[in-house]
Amino acid sequence: MNTEESFSYYLDKCRDIFIKKNADYGPSWRVLRPSSLTDQILIKISRLRSIDEKGKQKVNDPIEEEFCGLINYSIMALIQLHQVENQRGDEQLDVLINLYDDEVRQTKELLLCKNHDYGEIWRMMRVSSIIDIILMKVHRIKRIEENRGQTLISEGMDANYQDIINYCVFALILSAQN
Repeated sequence: MNTEESFSYYLDKCRDIFIKKNADYGPSWRVLRPSSLTDQILIKISRLRSIDEKGKQKVNDPIEEEFCGLINYSIMALIQLHQVENQRGDEQLDVLINLYDDEVRQTKELLLCKNHDYGEIWRMMRVSSIIDIILMKVHRIKRIEENRGQTLISEGMDANYQDIINYCVFALILSAQN
């Protein structure tokens, strides 16, 4: 599969998980502030880094699912950033799926633009480096949150969440090749 096909493949898996989790829990996540979702992302990426550094894991949750969790939390954070008018957690599933799909579409467009400009240099990266970059992105988001969303020259939170999604896809593709 090429990158665009791989992106669609993995995001379809993530979308399926998102739908099933919303069936189980409802839209309860809509009450979370973006900073709470950032902390969930921090927890997941810290686990992946710990496993990578130790070379083994004791909890048998598949690594692929962790990357899918990072993707879904990032998409939920984007929804929270862009859809602040209703965060009570009472939306219908079809509304949430449309919001999810819109964020995925925008993120995929970004991926295609960046792949055009950079080539697919990410294919030469190590998954461990991608994990580090995602962790750095989380720390950037946290700093922007501390600054009440303001930056002087840098990208905002939404661009960093989109980068996390795309780097997770890269990690999934590279992991599947090994």
